[in-house]
Amino acid sequence: MVINHEFYMRLALQEAWRYQILTYPNPPVGALILDKNGKILAIEAHRKAGEEHAELRAVIAALNLPQINELPNPDSRHRTLIEHHKGAFEGCTIYTTLEPCNHYGSTPPCSLLLKEMGFSRVLYGMRDHNPKAIGGNASLQEAGIEVIGPILEQECRDLITPFLKWQKNRFCFFKIATTLNGVYDGGTISSLPSRTLVHQMRDRCDLLIIGGETVRNDRPTLDARLINGKAPDVLILSHEKTFDQTIPLFQVPNRTVYIEQNLDKIDAYHLIMIEGGERMLESTAHLIDWVCLFESAQMRSGKTVQYSADFERVHTQPLASDIIEWIKKGESS
Repeated sequence: MVINHEFYMRLALQEAWRYQILTYPNPPVGALILDKNGKILAIEAHRKAGEEHAELRAVIAALNLPQINELPNPDSRHRTLIEHHKGAFEGCTIYTTLEPCNHYGSTPPCSLLLKEMGFSRVLYGMRDHNPKAIGGNASLQEAGIEVIGPILEQECRDLITPFLKWQKNRFCFFKIATTLNGVYDGGTISSLPSRTLVHQMRDRCDLLIIGGETVRNDRPTLDARLINGKAPDVLILSHEKTFDQTIPLFQVPNRTVYIEQNLDKIDAYHLIMIEGGERMLESTAHLIDWVCLFESAQMRSGKTVQYSADFERVHTQPLASDIIEWIKKGESS
């Protein structure tokens, strides 16, 4: 195995992918810290908007300071680190999938944190083109820190593609769970950790789209109860307007449920998840940016996905006994 800059950046990327969608409306970002001898001290990622950025999480983990999380917010943690541990990372290197931010948000700039903590080298995956955050690399270089990059730029861009899309307009992904042989019906398929992740995604999404037939047959709730999270609004795509109002999804408080023959309502939303099977995939293909496939290790008989469009795998990751694949439509689709 060749250990080089790409090796470490891929570790940071893998960590960041665990929080894809969950950071909305922020981008997912990963960070990795090496000491002066090349030992990995921390691999961390931004997990949720309003919480620590990846660089701050990595610094806390590398210093082994879990007690700092008792402070009330990321801003106070950031300032306490600088006050009590300034220069602690002299000679150390940090890899970050996105250029460190250079603005004040829920925390002071990550570029300031890296300067004050004494890092000698910063390696970044891709530049940040967000007008609010740009300038981190230049600020670091002005402080005499070696800045290297871009590294694995396309892979780092793939990671934040949903962020780039929902910033401009919207990002829409189709979530489907199948067995190893492609069956998507017949009851629960995914493991509890995978179902919990889906509930985390619902908690972040603005709108969930589902077919009328699925609602009538499965009588779903489509909430985020496994994490006590927020339930998204629901658009039921159906030619029939009449539904049994005792179906659980209609009983969830603080949500709007639309029953529509078209998808015009999506214009008011930025992060949209579609759930369903083959027919729903076909009918919403023009809207979908990516597919999120949860593939379990089990096999069973039943309906299988037979979709004709070309897809390209963006990322694959294990979760318990399942495999999660993020897939985008190919250029010929």
